[in-house]
Amino acid sequence: MFPFAKPADVPPAANDAAFRWSAPQVRALAQRFDAHGPRYTSYPTADRFHTGFGNADYVEALHRRAAIAPVLHAPLSLYMHLPFCANLCYYCGCNKVITKDRSRSARYVRTLAREMATVAQHIGPLRRVTQLHWGGGTPTFLAHDEMRAVMAATREHFDLTRDAEISVELDPRHADDATLEVLAGIGFNRASLGIQDFDPEVQHAVHRIQSVEETRRVVDTARRLGFESISFDLIYGLPHQRTETFNATLDRVLEMAPDRLSVYSYAHLPHLFKPQRRIDLLALPTADEKLDLLAMTVERLVAEGYVYIGMDHFARPDDALAIAQREGRLQRNFQGYSTHADCDMLAFGVSAISRVGDVYAQNEKDLDAYYARIDAGELAVLRGMSLTPDDHVRRALIGELMCGFELNMRSFGARHGLDFKRTFADELRALAPLEEAGLVRVGDERIVITPQGRLLVRRIAMVFDSHLRQAGTERAVEAGGKPVGFVPRYSKVV
Repeated sequence: MFPFAKPADVPPAANDAAFRWSAPQVRALAQRFDAHGPRYTSYPTADRFHTGFGNADYVEALHRRAAIAPVLHAPLSLYMHLPFCANLCYYCGCNKVITKDRSRSARYVRTLAREMATVAQHIGPLRRVTQLHWGGGTPTFLAHDEMRAVMAATREHFDLTRDAEISVELDPRHADDATLEVLAGIGFNRASLGIQDFDPEVQHAVHRIQSVEETRRVVDTARRLGFESISFDLIYGLPHQRTETFNATLDRVLEMAPDRLSVYSYAHLPHLFKPQRRIDLLALPTADEKLDLLAMTVERLVAEGYVYIGMDHFARPDDALAIAQREGRLQRNFQGYSTHADCDMLAFGVSAISRVGDVYAQNEKDLDAYYARIDAGELAVLRGMSLTPDDHVRRALIGELMCGFELNMRSFGARHGLDFKRTFADELRALAPLEEAGLVRVGDERIVITPQGRLLVRRIAMVFDSHLRQAGTERAVEAGGKPVGFVPRYSKVV
């Protein structure tokens, strides 16, 4: 029994039959092709950004965008990073500020408003915006008046269209009915709820105690207030997780019938994220157990009628994300899969990353440094990069594969003025073992990622990543002149 009706125009073969394969098959593919690799929320990836790129470069990109805006007619996407959290979750790799002092957000709200005003001076006021997302951290750490102030500053400088997707990340432990009413009142129509796992033993191990009842309350209230889309975030690979306990979490999740699901693989990288050092390494699932969790989750969600968007994203067939994929409008950005592929993204707040035309610009990661630069009347770019012509082509190529799961080599080459098979001859040869394993099909004109290949689409995209080939996926750690091990830059692809 499906939790919702399937639209008649959704081809059943594209979804229902896509993942009728077993956990041993998943294991075999992962053992052969799993590797540490980027998630491709951008290309080139953020680890390629450098401090030689600064405020002047970003301002120049904003001016170029402003100059072509009357011709481009393309809307913008906005992101606000709100870093404060009252509680520390041990698994978290986000840029966050853990504090119980609620007064700390007041200065941050004022600084965000100044940053928006400065950007608006360069790109022009009241630019049309079709997407706005508040992430964190915990955005509802802000007081109600502070939420209103951030939205008022946004509307002062940007034109949020009537049908804009306005979304917020919610921690159900810190989102009471009054807070949800404020969010709905200032325009939010989408919410993403962090859950991770409902099992008490898992929650205790990662320091995030969250009941089914308080989560269901947030879902019910948001729907009553008119939120159009509810998304859940889950994580597999956490300490003490087993297929039977995670299946029980999925039971509770499916009862609430979210519109979207993101089911992320836990990446244990304590050398990068210090809170993860508090997680008991011996309590983590083995590699095979983790793959069993993944296989069970994919099969379960697809059987319940969700469309497997790719990697770790699922959506109801009538959700905007699934519709965007069917219509060729899906994109990757720093929040994962998203709609509106034509949008540049302006990002505000500490560590936030903007994409404007042919540049990426990331703000200062340290809160005091961010304050100092905005208070000085400038922007707060710490690092970034300008794309080369080759980067442009590869960004488009990887985006098409990650979002549409196929690429017409002839038409792609024509759009970019190149002979595809000659330009990417090495890459096409490198696809051979992936094709032999049934992950991808390479024909005379098209590259098609198979249903099984969607699970390893990051691994397929890595073939076309020239920066990755140049630098390698891991770097040696030197101690006394001798390499003592390898430290992954990225999570594993499954």
